[in-house]
Amino acid sequence: MPSITRRTAGLLALAAPFMAWAQPAADQPVRITTVFPTGSGPDVVARIVGEKLQARWGRSVIIDAKPGGAGMVAINGVKGAASNGSELVVVDVGNMSINPLIFRKLSYDPDKDLVPVAVLYKTAFFVAVGASSPYKNIQELMAGAADQRKQLTFGSNAVGGPIHLHSERLAHAAGVEMVHVPFKEISQLYAAVATGEVDWAFGSIASAGPLVRAGKLRLLAVADRVRSPALPDVPTLEGAGGPKDLYASTWVALMAPRGTPAATAAEINKAVNEALVLPDIKEKFANFGFVPSPGPVQQVVDLMQDDRARYGEVVKRVKVSVD
Repeated sequence: MPSITRRTAGLLALAAPFMAWAQPAADQPVRITTVFPTGSGPDVVARIVGEKLQARWGRSVIIDAKPGGAGMVAINGVKGAASNGSELVVVDVGNMSINPLIFRKLSYDPDKDLVPVAVLYKTAFFVAVGASSPYKNIQELMAGAADQRKQLTFGSNAVGGPIHLHSERLAHAAGVEMVHVPFKEISQLYAAVATGEVDWAFGSIASAGPLVRAGKLRLLAVADRVRSPALPDVPTLEGAGGPKDLYASTWVALMAPRGTPAATAAEINKAVNEALVLPDIKEKFANFGFVPSPGPVQQVVDLMQDDRARYGEVVKRVKVSVD
């Protein structure tokens, strides 16, 4: 058998990343599992982006919603899957940055079991109250929280989730105490805010928007540096007289199973980024208040690390722990 020359070896080394993506066969579908229920904002986004990837790759892209277990059902099903780009998973900040902080026993390691690929979008949270709430602005809401006789309540859809922890951050920054009321489902949460069962809750346009449009919820402010292009009449939290430099948002990203080559992740990242800048994608995302976030693979890593530090502080302060 003839020996491989240095030049041939060099060419093989250069081709290796593309050979990795060439596996498996071109007719094998790509499966994107999501931790979110079918029909939710992130699930719809996965399907929108999946259509663009399918057209680009000429391969079927299947979206498989597997909610449950704080993301563990979907992630555990993907973490040991084929590492050739045929299996991916859509996750959020809770799965990647918060769960490691609050779960005593977590069945996956975000840093070891998954490989970052691309951020799909970011979205800011709004302060939502019921349409008939006596609190007409942030200053009135904070004044109500400062009144010890009222015991102001805020809701969330999960103990230790982004909504819960950002609400605790707001209370701490404002120097007030409020009572946390958790719900099992996001729909239950905003229904409770609309009826006045709880005084307020953080929510995105995707989650709280339907009840806002139905006239059952009112948005007092957005916890972002600038007003939302989707709702320009809603002031920022700081602009409305709330705490300064208090920003509350979430993000959703695409990950691959452990062992996925960096070159494969980079190729998928490139395809996703090209989809995210398309005008029709931007328009569809805007309906949910989502901001496409094209960028390098490193963007996922940075968000994971930054938010782990940010949430770590509040987790320790309020002593959140889940068995």
